[in-house]
Amino acid sequence: MHLSKFPRLHFAHLPTALEPMPRLSEALGGPNLWIKRDDCTGLSSGGNKTRKLEFLMADAQLKKADVIITQGATQSNHARQTTAIAAKMGLECHILLEDRTGYEDDAYVLNGNVLFNQLHGATIAKRAANTDMNAEMEVIAQKLRDDGRNPYIIPGGGSNEIGALGYVNAAVELITQANDRSLQIDHLVHATGSSGTQAGLVLGMEGMNSGIPVYGVGVRAPKQKQEEMVFSLAQRTADFMGMDPDVVKRERVVANSDYVGDGYGLPTEAMVEAVKLMAQYEGILLDPVYSGKGFSGLVDLIRKGHFKKGENVVFLHTGGSVSLCGYPDVFNLPGYI
Repeated sequence: MHLSKFPRLHFAHLPTALEPMPRLSEALGGPNLWIKRDDCTGLSSGGNKTRKLEFLMADAQLKKADVIITQGATQSNHARQTTAIAAKMGLECHILLEDRTGYEDDAYVLNGNVLFNQLHGATIAKRAANTDMNAEMEVIAQKLRDDGRNPYIIPGGGSNEIGALGYVNAAVELITQANDRSLQIDHLVHATGSSGTQAGLVLGMEGMNSGIPVYGVGVRAPKQKQEEMVFSLAQRTADFMGMDPDVVKRERVVANSDYVGDGYGLPTEAMVEAVKLMAQYEGILLDPVYSGKGFSGLVDLIRKGHFKKGENVVFLHTGGSVSLCGYPDVFNLPGYI
């Protein structure tokens, strides 16, 4: 898949590692587990949005933008990575954060990703839950245009046709790594939210005729809505790349929203267990919002026999461990002895 024809900046630490997880594989007694370390992309502690931002910020640069606008939830990993690359490029950055949880404690509203946003020099504004965040970004953009500025709006999660190219490229990267070590991947599992990561992965895997199914574990939307968002973006991205949109069949887009719990960013017991399992068996930190819930889904599905012993299952780590600092009381950890 020829991605070199699209403008791209190169600041991510790629390729990210593909590592076996032998202790967790043994503990869960199911498939052979592997982890794709997209928490190690390098930009402000890393994460999956960095791949998308390589293409998005190249487009912003091409359009001679002098200020970046984006949005997300209070503890948005996407916002953190966007503020970081804007700082690296010397661009002003405005962030809108939507209160999706109702949490008001200082750890949540001031620590974690919020602290990093401020360290990178971004301007932050809050919005209430269920605000039309795209409309709010446009209001800010128009004010900036009226002042003679040239703003560039990045959608939540970096999830549009340009951003999804980052995960088309990730699919190519993963297949190359698997081929180089003669690893037959039976399943690829990850947390899915704003849809750009899954759309890019599905398009990449289908475009290469890899035969590898992509399984998204939803963190916000109901199953049908999540799958339709991913399918629509995958088709639009294929068209943007000059491919036949029908390369992605609807049945190849699979999202399981059984592990969302009470809502986006709200902890679940299964997430807490999953974060502790990964930390204590493999020394890897997940986050409470995305990768923690994504991995909790994988753990439960292994226990239910959905993924079989002997299969090779890759979990794509989308990053975000910074947000653990926003949830200090969730994990009920012992104090000093």
